[in-house]
Amino acid sequence: KAERERIGKWEPERMENGETLPQIVSRSKHIILKHWSKWNEQQKTRAAILFDKFPKLLEGYSLSMKLTDIFNKKSGPDEARLNLARWYNEVEKFDYMEFNKVLDTFSNHSTTIINYFEERLTNASAESFNAKIKAFRSQLRGVADLKFFMFRLARLYA
Repeated sequence: KAERERIGKWEPERMENGETLPQIVSRSKHIILKHWSKWNEQQKTRAAILFDKFPKLLEGYSLSMKLTDIFNKKSGPDEARLNLARWYNEVEKFDYMEFNKVLDTFSNHSTTIINYFEERLTNASAESFNAKIKAFRSQLRGVADLKFFMFRLARLYA
C-alpha cells in the first residue's frame, strides 16, 4: 500500500491533442481511408501524431494515395502506364507483404487496368445488375423453372 501511494495513480501518456495513443489509433481508422485533402483540422492533427509514431504507416498511406491520384487524374493510357510503372517501382522498394498482393493484381490484369484510362468506363453497372439478379433470386429462394425466371427478369428489369 505504501508503494502504491509512492508511485501514485497511473495516467496514460497523452499526446499533444489530449488523447492517448490507443484512442488516436482507434479514431484514425477512417482517416487513413480518406484522401488527405478531405481531412478536417482534428483529423490532420491525429494523422500527424499517428504518422509520427508509425512512419511505415505514412509510407503505405502515401503509396495508396498516389495510386488514387493516378486513377483520378485525367490522363491517357500511355501516361497512365508510365505513372503506374513508377508507382509499381515505389511499391517494390517499400517491400510490404500486403502491397505485394496489389502488385500481383496489377501484373495479372495490367491490360484491363490500362483500358480503363482509354474510356474511363468500368463494369460497375454490370456488377450492380448482377447484384439485383442475385437479390431477386434469393427472394424466390432458388429458381426451379429457369425459363419462367428469365421471363420475370425481363419483365422487371427490361
